[in-house]
Amino acid sequence: MKKTVVAITGASGSIYARQLLQKLAAIPEQCSNLAVVMTENAKQVWQTELEDNSYEQLPAKFFSTTDFMAPFASGSGKYENMIIVPCSMGVLGRIASGISNDLITRAADVILKERRKLICVVRDTPYNLVHIRNMETLTLAGGIICPATPSFYSKPKTLEEVAATVVDRVLDLAGFDISTYRWGGDQ
Repeated sequence: MKKTVVAITGASGSIYARQLLQKLAAIPEQCSNLAVVMTENAKQVWQTELEDNSYEQLPAKFFSTTDFMAPFASGSGKYENMIIVPCSMGVLGRIASGISNDLITRAADVILKERRKLICVVRDTPYNLVHIRNMETLTLAGGIICPATPSFYSKPKTLEEVAATVVDRVLDLAGFDISTYRWGGDQ
């Protein structure tokens, strides 16, 4: 049973966040606590891209970006995973610089200092040198940079199936046991 926090920033890619939350909700036997922190920009982007507020119906506890009393704002909360999806370059830069000015960046700082798993699903493209250096800094600090780059060897047919190639990879990285396409497996 993993305690997991999902942070959703205002970068484009709400489909990834929705699918991740839906898949985590579908495996409650593996995810004991699912906490979500979502920026106001993320809510606007979600509405623009997905044309709904379906995140409100998901079985997760939502926290404000200013709620520093959230259990994952401290190492004693013992959250094993933090997944930032999509992760904006601004949030990535603040984490890489050690700036904990909101709950997302504070929680990421806690996850890194406790040597737990931080997965940043970066979505921006192209990268500039500042982005690359921030990704390097986070990687050296123990974070995982997982660009929202889909794969196509599973022959996805819909936009949801394309997005699932990224989300399933993230769930694998976070240590969840999921059923997904496996290279060289039975197809």
